[in-house]
Amino acid sequence: MSLTIYGMPASRTFRCLWAAHELGLAYESVPYSFLGPETKEAAYLAINPNGTIPAIVDDGFPLFESLAINLYLARKAGRLWPPGLHAEAQVLQWSFWAATEVEPWLGAWFYHTTFLPPADRKAEVAAEAAAKLPKRLAVLDKALAGRQYLVGDAFTIADLNVAAVAFRAPQFGLDPYPNVKGWHARCFDRDGARAAIALREAKKAA
Repeated sequence: MSLTIYGMPASRTFRCLWAAHELGLAYESVPYSFLGPETKEAAYLAINPNGTIPAIVDDGFPLFESLAINLYLARKAGRLWPPGLHAEAQVLQWSFWAATEVEPWLGAWFYHTTFLPPADRKAEVAAEAAAKLPKRLAVLDKALAGRQYLVGDAFTIADLNVAAVAFRAPQFGLDPYPNVKGWHARCFDRDGARAAIALREAKKAA
């Protein structure tokens, strides 16, 4: 496998770097920034016409959207992918759920409480997101009741995708959701997660 991952580690690219480390895949990292001109150049737009990160090229096959990339890598590698049609459907369900139900609200909350300069933050946006997130976290907490992981008895790409989207969830507060809190800690205590976080923090500090 000749795999190139485009995108800076302190972005959604983190999700793909985590997957690559979990799957034991060798890769070349091209740390393009979402603010840089390189993502608007023709060569990159041929890979990802949206001009966003991340994207990959795997043996000549281009693909964008971080969670789709992770599903593809796991399926191709034959790891972190549970057997059976129902389990596969659950992997897709939780990955899509993370993108549609968690990411918009957690992202809005984080941006308007922490990430953006104070002058650019909108209290009403943060408040709306903070009001929406508990319902989503309660859904996840209920799904994890009496179990360690989302699909089957082992860590899968479903856990990686949801946990990666929920990277900032502890900052929002997980004490009311003990199942989510324990699961989140288990996911990020893995060697693959630690390796990807180290890349993320190294690039931020550079």
